[in-house]
Amino acid sequence: MDHQAEADDAVDAVDAVDAGEPPVDPRGELGEFLRSRRARVRPADVGLPAGGRHRRVPGLRREELAQLAGVSVAYLTRLEQGRGNNVSFEVLDAIARALRLTDAEHAHLTHLVKCRRRHRHEPPPRDRVRPALRDMLASLETVPAYVTGHRTDILAWNTMAAAVFGDWDRLPVRERNWARLVFLHSEHRSLFADWEAVAADVVGALRLYAGCRPDDPELAALVGDLSARSAQFRGLWARHDVKENSHGVRRLRHPRVGDLALSFESFRLPDDEEQVLTVYHAPAGSAAAQDLRLLADRAADAAVTG
Repeated sequence: MDHQAEADDAVDAVDAVDAGEPPVDPRGELGEFLRSRRARVRPADVGLPAGGRHRRVPGLRREELAQLAGVSVAYLTRLEQGRGNNVSFEVLDAIARALRLTDAEHAHLTHLVKCRRRHRHEPPPRDRVRPALRDMLASLETVPAYVTGHRTDILAWNTMAAAVFGDWDRLPVRERNWARLVFLHSEHRSLFADWEAVAADVVGALRLYAGCRPDDPELAALVGDLSARSAQFRGLWARHDVKENSHGVRRLRHPRVGDLALSFESFRLPDDEEQVLTVYHAPAGSAAAQDLRLLADRAADAAVTG
């Protein structure tokens, strides 16, 4: 093994140790993502010798990835250190091919660079929901709907969302956050029959935002708190898996109506791409639709008597 490979292995060994620590600081998102994908690719997968007992870390060395992508080791090192603000999309495409990224991962890599360029010197946005949007939520009397912000904060919701997911008005503002609810609140954890899928989606949403605004102190505090209090969050955060789930089905174990399967659609708002509107629905005439109607009637009765 040559001296360059030994040096790469030594640096990568430190990276591997660091990757095992609780990721309480979301800075360096681009570099962390690249290192995590590099560690996943075995040399044999891309036609390189395995290195035998001399290889000290799993996956590709920096030198090997640089060779496959047609860039210098120094360039790739700068990129992994988060100093790749001027990287071209052609280079990103070459790295994505070398790492065998999925379409979603390739899109995320590009997203990280584009977001950094666009938001590098901007303060984090304020989470204000337009009054007209709040009025629209209120008008949706039989379907649960809510608006979330960039840190998965729940910013606004209608009566049906409260009937399905719980009365968020009773929670402190700090706790009205999907990541906190899913990982730290037992009643929300037990609500989701597909909790693992929900947890992965929530962490994926935080990862997307961290890539755009890695220096947001409130995000760093949220990630640090969740990392300290939930081993499951730490594990998902360290994986750097990427997925933005804009539609699908959520399976609930509702305390009043029992098993409840609802389809959902999520939309980024055209005038604020960091706010997301999510609406749940059920096919007309289905058992789930009847359960939603029952919950709507109970919510209406409670509003009258309350």
